[in-house]
Amino acid sequence: MRIELLGVLSLVLGVAVLLAPPRMAFYVIVMSTLFGAAAAFGVPGLGGASVLVPSLLLAFYCLRLFMAFGERPVLAAVSSSSPGIWLLLLTVYGVFSALFLPRLLEGVTETMIVLRSSAGHRIIDLTPLSFSSNNITQTVYAVGGLFCFAFTYAYIKCGGTARDVINAMLVLAVANLVFALLDVITYRTGTAHLFDFIRTANYALLTGSEKAGFKRISGTFPEASAFAGYTIVLFAFTASLWIDRVRTVATGGIAGLLLLALLLSTSTTALVSLAMVMVFLLWRALPASYGRRATGRPAAIALALLAVPLCFMLVLVLIPEFAKAVQDFLDETLYSKLNSQSARERMQWNAVAFQVFLDTWGWGAGLGSARASSYALVLLSNVGLIGTVLFLLFVGNTLMMKSAGGFHEHATMRAARAGVLAGLGEAMISGTVYDLGLLFFILAGSAAALRWVPAQAGAYRPQQAETVQ
Repeated sequence: MRIELLGVLSLVLGVAVLLAPPRMAFYVIVMSTLFGAAAAFGVPGLGGASVLVPSLLLAFYCLRLFMAFGERPVLAAVSSSSPGIWLLLLTVYGVFSALFLPRLLEGVTETMIVLRSSAGHRIIDLTPLSFSSNNITQTVYAVGGLFCFAFTYAYIKCGGTARDVINAMLVLAVANLVFALLDVITYRTGTAHLFDFIRTANYALLTGSEKAGFKRISGTFPEASAFAGYTIVLFAFTASLWIDRVRTVATGGIAGLLLLALLLSTSTTALVSLAMVMVFLLWRALPASYGRRATGRPAAIALALLAVPLCFMLVLVLIPEFAKAVQDFLDETLYSKLNSQSARERMQWNAVAFQVFLDTWGWGAGLGSARASSYALVLLSNVGLIGTVLFLLFVGNTLMMKSAGGFHEHATMRAARAGVLAGLGEAMISGTVYDLGLLFFILAGSAAALRWVPAQAGAYRPQQAETVQ
């Protein structure tokens, strides 16, 4: 077992979390999600699979909150009155499928999986269905997601506030922007190796690539698409707060910078996800723009959508040579994407995943047994029709809840749901594995808990939201 530098630091930080207030544990787990490519240590027995820093800190997070609040609020998170009941059932079924379906259906079909070696090599290949280390790792991630949801719910319900969620997410967004800027600076100055200590997981690294002369921003992540998938969630969260006029200067400025980072990431997934999120935010802002306490900003969003092409055309007129660079960029990012080797490979993954669903008679091949390039097909090929329905019930109940708290709680819950929806939209376009990341479950748990958090004394009202600190 090889322990990385960040693994040692995470252990020290985890011990400190056990001695600190529960609020500190919440901030630490939120910030840890930024290091999705950082390994705490490797496990040679699982083909060199990496235990990530967020996964290690999750154990300390859960232990600290259990010490503070006990088991009752955690069990409440997965009770029949919470969306967590569907996540619990999904996880139980997922664990069952991972342990038994690859053995019961061995050889029935062929699946795309990641083959690891103890030397750290990883390849994706078509192999006959059988039990593998991928079933174990994805099971661990699935259980971790359930625990993250339940303990975040417990924290918000027992000691946390909407203010904690906002503060943690804004700090996380700023940190993500700082690392994105440093990624570009180190690349241009030939010092990209300085980021090696946070990219130690057993992943294929595509951090030094360009597209049409633009550096593909990857930040702390192994590739630009992973950075874009993470950043779109932060953008949806902060933009939603801006629409509700919560800390307007901070949320508006951060959302604008996140939008710029998404565009500069040159990720096709980012552009498609961004279009979906912008339409959702505009639709969401309309009902909030009428009535005595209107807070929405549909005019501002519509103006922004119109201003982008107008400014773009103005630049093309003033700087004609810029048109060639833009044409090359669009050609590489959008027009030729479907004809690229990557696109053909991913379409093959999807075709194989759907065939797995058919060959297993709708049961799925078991959690971790199949890989695809769309989260819908990941669900169908891994946990089958039953797991897919359970997931839809979980997400649907999370997104459809109405807030019973004050304005501040309501605005935060709406922002958390926007983040959940953005993360899910990105995964539906290019998600390859079952695990959606801890940030998804932190936001889902926050949204579920804020549904039941009563309005705090002196809760903020819409007309006061500009001064929320």
